[in-house]
Amino acid sequence: MKRNSPKFMQIIEAAVIVIAENGYHHAQVSKIAKQAGVADGTIYLYFKNKEDILVSLFQEKMGSFIEKIQKEIEGISSASEKLYMLVKKHFELLSADHHLAIVTQLELRQSNKELRTRINEVLKGYLRVVEQIINEGIESGEFRSDLDVRLARQMIFGTIDETVTTWVMNEQKYDLAALAKPVHELLIRGCSAS
Repeated sequence: MKRNSPKFMQIIEAAVIVIAENGYHHAQVSKIAKQAGVADGTIYLYFKNKEDILVSLFQEKMGSFIEKIQKEIEGISSASEKLYMLVKKHFELLSADHHLAIVTQLELRQSNKELRTRINEVLKGYLRVVEQIINEGIESGEFRSDLDVRLARQMIFGTIDETVTTWVMNEQKYDLAALAKPVHELLIRGCSAS
């Protein structure tokens, strides 16, 4: 069914709330339908099952997130600045949507192997953006020429991801976006050529 239809997005937004508040395993399709203001059957016009909703939700949110980041870094020439923008946007997006933060940091992790494989496919787009920034930094001489790109990419994503998870686990009691600068500085020290 049409992924760009208003109902599709209505269901996605409802799923974020229901999964965040009830946990993935207790988030019945009927609860999602109720939250979205649609009949239970309507959900099955757009999604195969609850797992499909979770993967679609991640595809939509991650897809739009990657687009936003690419737009933000488009006019920036410095790889270091691009990396800062990526960290900043990541933190801002999730601190602005607490339900989404809970879903991405906690609920997506508890899923079965097949689901994790599908989610990792979506994540590849994000990792490509990180890798592109690293390669640009190496080419421009901003980053060390001997940098292991795959390892650097894992470290950057892992640091950003763990920072958000810790924030979620601490019940979002502090300003996540304020951590963008110190996290960026830490990452840059590891990559920097100077």
